Amino acid sequence: MVGRNAGYVTTQGEIVAELLSKAGYSVISVSHLTNRYLRLLHIVVALLWRCKKIDIQCLQVFGGPSFVVEDIASGIAKLCRKPIVMFLHGGAMPEFMARYPRWSRRVLNRADVIVTPSEYLARAIAKYGYRAEVVSNVIDIRLYKYQHRKSARPRLLWMRAFQPIYNPEMALRVVAQLRTMEPNVELAMGGQDKGFEASAKQQAKNLGLNGSVRFTGFLDQEGKLREASTADIFINTNRIDNTPVGLIEACAMGLPIVTTAVGGISDLLTHGETALLVPDNDDEAMVRAIQRLLVEPKLVSRLSSNGRRVAERSSWERVKPQLEKLFEQLMLNHRASYAGEKL
Repeated sequence: MVGRNAGYVTTQGEIVAELLSKAGYSVISVSHLTNRYLRLLHIVVALLWRCKKIDIQCLQVFGGPSFVVEDIASGIAKLCRKPIVMFLHGGAMPEFMARYPRWSRRVLNRADVIVTPSEYLARAIAKYGYRAEVVSNVIDIRLYKYQHRKSARPRLLWMRAFQPIYNPEMALRVVAQLRTMEPNVELAMGGQDKGFEASAKQQAKNLGLNGSVRFTGFLDQEGKLREASTADIFINTNRIDNTPVGLIEACAMGLPIVTTAVGGISDLLTHGETALLVPDNDDEAMVRAIQRLLVEPKLVSRLSSNGRRVAERSSWERVKPQLEKLFEQLMLNHRASYAGEKL
């Protein structure tokens, strides 16, 4: 797991590991290394060296290139006869499983329990005969100052990594359209550069948006709070996703949300109650949704207050008892199985 490194998004695995540690659990967290090969080596050594100290392996599963690591790590845990909880993440996981069904089955079959943060992924793996426990992604809600919005100005915030699946170009096209009706529109775009920030800046220049768009770079916790405090609307243009933590963070801070309804987002948010949902890559629909917020203060207020309630479902106080119950049952089952084998 990476995340506790400057310029990198903090992963759910890192957040949960830290919160469990603060709650009194003995947690071994690997790996903080950013190099893929060194990270794999670190994980293998930690699993083999500390095997006797491990009760449960909690494995973050994303698919894609990281699935090699997840395959090896789960294989070692199985050889060491350790129960495995696989936490599935990523909106691209269903596509990955469809492309590599045999590989996916081999790895997922090692799991004693599968956890997903959304019904979307639970439904996706159910097609392959797997059952998942749905446990929300976690945020430390105390870190997010709530600011109730009663009206909205055209001050927008976009916050995600600069790569094609998050469609930053759509945000720029939306601002270009919106500016013809709202000349004072402003957009702050923050996130880790995954190789496409330069092209986004060039597109902003080509669209004549230099005075309307500001690129903030990667936003740490302080940066998120700073940008959210001056914004009135959060826009999300993802083309693939599961349960974006960025949306939960926006809810926690009281920002009304306009988002594409892809992946598990429609399981997280309800159109007209906790966000405004628009079709994937539909610039015109997003512009219309933003315009609604600019002229409907009651809608803004409703989305702001209801959004905070959505975020509260992801608080550690809600999630911790679910994980504790899951771990307790897993250990009981594991001990009973081991005792049965000895008999």
